[in-house]
Amino acid sequence: MKVAITSSGNTVKSNLDKRFGRCSFFAIYDTETTDVEFIPNPNKEAEEGAGPASVQLVASIPVNKIVSGEFGFKIKSLLVDLKIQMIVVKEPDMTIEDIIKLLSQ
Repeated sequence: MKVAITSSGNTVKSNLDKRFGRCSFFAIYDTETTDVEFIPNPNKEAEEGAGPASVQLVASIPVNKIVSGEFGFKIKSLLVDLKIQMIVVKEPDMTIEDIIKLLSQ
């Protein structure tokens, strides 16, 4: 299973990015191989539509879950329709590595 984690940087030491649609990177964690791939978010600077465009990006990978600090209202319904689980993490100091450890338990 693949999990997208919104990230402020492109290493496992980077912090979780609280924004879904405008995050800097998506860390794609494969729970079976434990591989982590960082994908730059091309929608970060979009004037509008960053959220739906980011949903299309991660859905094309495809992922089963997304971990982020928050999801916009429009995004929630899109992800529900795509059967992608949303996990909200409210601790801003968590790193990608911390989140992967939690997902691995």
